[in-house]
Amino acid sequence: MRPSFINRIAIFCGSANGSDPAFRKVCINTAKILHSRRIGLVYGGGNIGLMGILADEMLRLGGEVTGVIPQKLVDIEVVHNGLTNLHIVPGMHERKALMTKLSDAFLILPGGIGTMDEFFEVFTWLQLGYHHKPIALLNTSGFYNNLIGLLESMVQRGFLKKDRYDQLIIGKEVTDLIDRITGSENRFP
Repeated sequence: MRPSFINRIAIFCGSANGSDPAFRKVCINTAKILHSRRIGLVYGGGNIGLMGILADEMLRLGGEVTGVIPQKLVDIEVVHNGLTNLHIVPGMHERKALMTKLSDAFLILPGGIGTMDEFFEVFTWLQLGYHHKPIALLNTSGFYNNLIGLLESMVQRGFLKKDRYDQLIIGKEVTDLIDRITGSENRFP
């Protein structure tokens, strides 16, 4: 069953900064909004890229930050020290499963192939009924235009049900998405 209150949001985003300064700004803004609403962050546990920016800002503000990171990434020294909670897991499968368990919703910020892997896994799990948690996609600077087009094509071509696609919360502003996540109790069974 879907939780009645959003305590923690898992955020998937890049381990690189990306080429658009808007990506950095959106991470800082996201941290401020989460902190102001007393919503904790669950993320991949890294200290680099957008992940590091997001975690650093949450910590600077005094917010709760839970990292989940595979041992392999700890071994190459990309783990963020000083988090509120840190879970070191054997691999990527365990990482995604624990992040899903620890969170009440998902927010996808700009990122690369790892971010897409995480997004598609939680979206697949929603489709299969393994969870009933909201998933939001932040389309900063049109970053996800092509992904949204692909998903719409899947609907048009019969590979994705429209009602499942309509469960995705898609928008261009973090405040709007978090409003919709926290007010979306009636969207999910």
